Amino acid sequence: MSNKKTESAAPVNTKIRNFCGQKKMILIVTVIIVLAALVGSLVRGVNLAIEFKGGTLITYQYTGDIDPNEVKNVASGVITESINVRTGESLNSEAKELTIAFTSENGLTAERQTKLTQALEEKFPDNKLELYDSNDVSPSTGTEFLLKCVVAVIFAAILIILYIALRFRNIGGWTAGLCSVLALVNDLVVAFAATVIFGFEFSSNTVAVILTILGYSINNTIVIYDRIREDKKLMPKASISELVNAGCSQSLTRSIRTSVTTIGAMLSITIVVLISGYDSLLGFSVPLMFGLISGTYSSLFVAPVTWAAWEEKRTSKSGSKKK
Repeated sequence: MSNKKTESAAPVNTKIRNFCGQKKMILIVTVIIVLAALVGSLVRGVNLAIEFKGGTLITYQYTGDIDPNEVKNVASGVITESINVRTGESLNSEAKELTIAFTSENGLTAERQTKLTQALEEKFPDNKLELYDSNDVSPSTGTEFLLKCVVAVIFAAILIILYIALRFRNIGGWTAGLCSVLALVNDLVVAFAATVIFGFEFSSNTVAVILTILGYSINNTIVIYDRIREDKKLMPKASISELVNAGCSQSLTRSIRTSVTTIGAMLSITIVVLISGYDSLLGFSVPLMFGLISGTYSSLFVAPVTWAAWEEKRTSKSGSKKK
């Protein structure tokens, strides 16, 4: 089928690009991205948060204003482990809350806790600092939580494959579902690498990023698959590569605009967080930005182009067997 016939089925002013003709380049770029992400993660090392590694959470109530960085400096003189400090409003009273979290296999002894409280009271005598709560999180609990997160992601991947297989069964749904999950793995690797390379903790924020990217990326992919399915009705004799080229070309502007809007919102949040000093949110916004960029790339290139290559190879083998 000529390119002219394929273009005739496309909307006016839609330029059909040869996505499938770049499958080798797409494969090379994807492999490089994944390898670079994995190598970067191995070099930096994963910094597990308290909910995964185990440790201690100490909560104080106070009045007035307290600089979290000053609290961290004071706590570092008593606690040698890596420390995270968060402030917030108490739901039970008008007092504010200060939470100090650090990973540790042995927890916090009563002696060290008393020493920490005294040091904070001496540093902030006008803030009426009082110990509110202290909890140890065991490593076994963190491991169980991590396993549950992994199971949830695997279960979501299975549901995605089943959904796409049923919805797009007329155009090879099973292979489309498997290729979409392969593209999702690429996105998750990128988001994970961004978390590790930028020095953020692998925490519940990271799990939220992963789930957000799963939903966002698969939605983009399904929109493109849906366009390919509609083009199949308009061009029943077109090859799978021609259908993918047409569908991706028609979805290109929409995907880029949607991604730019979403990524721009995350960038704005990141800038505000950097200015205001609430660094804890960076562990969500920065990996999500990288995951969204990867999701746009994988939805337009990795999933549909890999699917087209797979279908063409499968069809070629079936034709050879019949002969």
